[in-house]
Amino acid sequence: MKFTRYCRSLLSTPATAVERYTKSHRSGADIAMVDLEDSVPPARKEEARRLAEEFFALPSTKLARSAVRINALSGPEGLRDLVAITRYRVKPDLVLIPMAESPRDVAIAAGALGPDCPETEFLAVVETPLGIEHAPAIAAAGHRLRGLVFGSADYAFAVGARLCWEALAHARGRVVNSARAAGVEAMDAPFFEVDDLAGLRREAGLARDFGFSGKIAVHPRQLALINETFSPGEELLARARRVVAAGLENGRSVTVVDGVMVGMPFFEASQRLIEQFDPPPHPAPDRSDTRTGTRTDTGSQTRTDNLDHTTEE
Repeated sequence: MKFTRYCRSLLSTPATAVERYTKSHRSGADIAMVDLEDSVPPARKEEARRLAEEFFALPSTKLARSAVRINALSGPEGLRDLVAITRYRVKPDLVLIPMAESPRDVAIAAGALGPDCPETEFLAVVETPLGIEHAPAIAAAGHRLRGLVFGSADYAFAVGARLCWEALAHARGRVVNSARAAGVEAMDAPFFEVDDLAGLRREAGLARDFGFSGKIAVHPRQLALINETFSPGEELLARARRVVAAGLENGRSVTVVDGVMVGMPFFEASQRLIEQFDPPPHPAPDRSDTRTGTRTDTGSQTRTDNLDHTTEE
């Protein structure tokens, strides 16, 4: 299994819900996202773009990677979102591109943000039959594309499938395989039953076992369970320490740990695991530079590390 602090969890907040901004950043999600798409009615799109700027300019108490979900690039609202982002004083760490159906969607976003947002990365939301078919090409769309996100609700409605794990297993598998083949992350869709934590635990465990890096939360109360599921437990960390120690002792030559033959891939994977999760990283410093409006790097990892609905509170 591959674990990363880049995108274990994502929490979405409507851009018009300004009163939730600070809570979103402090929620414990790896990614705090402000939404310009589904949660904002057409009549408030321009207002949402204006309000969202403050989401990225909050003080140094922020612990999450900041993100914005734009509108689909098949229509004018998505393009207006990108133009607005280039004018923000502080730029987002991530832009989620919904309804991605080809590498061209990523290219359009990268071209529109251009030199104004050089550090901003992308997650492509794959949630249509065409998007699933083109997932391998989308995942390989460029160095700024950090992962694919599976949008289960829109996909299920489009193909006429039940919104359940078994019916969507093929699409999920294709998303994971496409992402891993391109060396990027894969995030699973939300579990929409807010009060069913047992159901969330089951589905999050299945997503982890499938190879997903994390899962979207539809409510803050889901975050602790999601983060726990997509983090290594103490037993796994203890074994990683033993593997690293054995590698150091044997000059990283093939050896046996806990009755299992291990070599260089095991040493490297165990070292990465320890670096990220043992001990936990310090809280992220302030990423806002009020003079330049840019962000410093506070934890973006290499590419080998790495919605459907809005948050209710």
